[in-house]
Amino acid sequence: MESLAEKRMQNDPSFTSLHHFFLNSAHNIHNLQRPYLFQKEKGEWREYTYEYLLDEIGKMAAFFVEHGLKKGDRVAIMLENCPEYYIIDQALQKLGLVNVSIYPTLTPDETKFIINDSGSRLVFVGNPFLLKKVQKVEDQCPTIEKIIFVPSDKEETGNLINFTTLMSKGTGLKAQHAQEIENRFAQVGKEDLATLIYTSGTTGVPKGAMLTHYNFMSNCYDAIDLCPAILSTDLYLSFLPLSHVFERMVTMYLSTYVGAQVAFAEGIEKVASNINEIRPTIMATVPRLLERIHDKVIKNATEGGGIKAKIFTWAVSVGEEVRVAKDEGRSVGGLLEIKRAIAEKLVFSKVKAKMGGRMKMFASGGGALPKHVGEFFANLGLKIQEGFGLTETSPFVTVNEFERQVYGTVGRVAPRQFVAIQNIETKEIITIQHYDSFDPTFASEEGEILTKGPNVMKGYFQNKEETDKVFDEDGWFHTGDIGRFEKGYLKITDRLKNMLKTSLGKNIYPTQIENVYLKSERIDQIFIIGDKREYLTAIIVPSRETMELKLAHKLPVMDDTSSVFINDSELVQWIAEDAKKLGMSMAKFERIRNFMLKREPFSIESGEMTITLKVKRKVVMERYGEEIDLMYAEKDCPL
Repeated sequence: MESLAEKRMQNDPSFTSLHHFFLNSAHNIHNLQRPYLFQKEKGEWREYTYEYLLDEIGKMAAFFVEHGLKKGDRVAIMLENCPEYYIIDQALQKLGLVNVSIYPTLTPDETKFIINDSGSRLVFVGNPFLLKKVQKVEDQCPTIEKIIFVPSDKEETGNLINFTTLMSKGTGLKAQHAQEIENRFAQVGKEDLATLIYTSGTTGVPKGAMLTHYNFMSNCYDAIDLCPAILSTDLYLSFLPLSHVFERMVTMYLSTYVGAQVAFAEGIEKVASNINEIRPTIMATVPRLLERIHDKVIKNATEGGGIKAKIFTWAVSVGEEVRVAKDEGRSVGGLLEIKRAIAEKLVFSKVKAKMGGRMKMFASGGGALPKHVGEFFANLGLKIQEGFGLTETSPFVTVNEFERQVYGTVGRVAPRQFVAIQNIETKEIITIQHYDSFDPTFASEEGEILTKGPNVMKGYFQNKEETDKVFDEDGWFHTGDIGRFEKGYLKITDRLKNMLKTSLGKNIYPTQIENVYLKSERIDQIFIIGDKREYLTAIIVPSRETMELKLAHKLPVMDDTSSVFINDSELVQWIAEDAKKLGMSMAKFERIRNFMLKREPFSIESGEMTITLKVKRKVVMERYGEEIDLMYAEKDCPL
């Protein structure tokens, strides 16, 4: 007898392409005149209706057909988030072509590698800086036939054409190729390749994850099963790059599936103002941004002390009482409900107003969200849907259910997927969990997380050797993440490749330790060190905002650019005070004994962080190797 999970594994015959999601929203969920996308242009939010977008998709598809692209051909896209990205992608999906995503932050050499490895015939680029990057390596990319400049204000020379020229050609060809386009659309199957998304390559050469139409479609079905609160009336604010699998699925494909709307932020620096302008209900984000919002809310509410700070602290404590009662299945009593209503009016509503006043949930991915941050938002009455997944799993494998949050975990196994925990040393399977076997009291030992499901990639493009490394003989995909089950939900400990083993034989998971120290308002970023060392140390970036408030006379020290690291005894002692207190909650071997203060934050621009704001361990260890060795040589440590 088939389990519910096995039945869900079967293909849904309703749709065979990601483009069917778009058509269903345009014709069945809504109508052609409904705006789907919003972008700010010249200070005003412009609406893009389904009718307009379908016409543009038709022009784009006609150009692809005329250019001679065949099913399975690859087209590279190096764009910031914009309506054109949707138009290009939907035309590709309709014809069975393949979207090769390139992060705008990649170097020219990394860009060249992806274009050549994928054999991309066309490359779409989105601004003069990106165009210059592609043109720098164009002569070393023999498969490039055309470079399409989306802003459309460049002189067309050589292989370069403007987006307006392309669409003008498409307009004249649309009627001519209409039947051919529909014939090709009818031939697109669920198992056909939809995209190649290359891993960041932080530990080696980038690998192109082959993701199919149904990889994404099944993930959308799972998302709605676990979070039915996502509706056609919702409005997303999109700011994470569409070149990343998380934003692509959660914002782009999920919005087309349910019929929700999407507005594009003007950039990371404008997210706060755009939230107030567009008043979204949902936003996909990464833990680091939520940590910054958490810190800013606390700072604004408590700086200066007085009655304002006391009211805020009281309100948060009331929110915590309400959250804990609900989490434990207890009813919220009359008196507590009255307190909650007062806290909502005096504090929570004002915080929510800063986020547009309609925010229903944040979808958090790309890294582990510190437990205290998730609890803080819940205390305010704001939902954070934290999940777990990888590029190779399209992306999510588990997610916290909308009506049941277990903070510090990444949620329940999705309906169409299976998750196993494998002992790291013996390679034995400790447990296999799926949707039907859910037990809210279940706990397991720790090990590597393995998964199976229709969301898992076909493999790495033209790379059987690397594909064989991540799939075992039983078909399990090895995620490289370490975790265990708690209260029936999956908890991530760290990445297997991040695990540190001290010279005394202790296994250390740095992310957990970093999250403890990040509770300090004085610490903006921290990077734990200790592999093959006797004890742990760290590179710490002090919080400039907190210094402005409490240690302003040291700001000139922060602004001195003569060295990467800060050698100032008062600043060191200031950080050490909090580090000592927080370290007391951990075992001795988990506490840092020394640290260096880094002047500038780790960033994507410096090459020290991934696109999802995770520090590249290998890069940092190599870049600051000498300073790290000197830190271990010091006899007098501040901790």
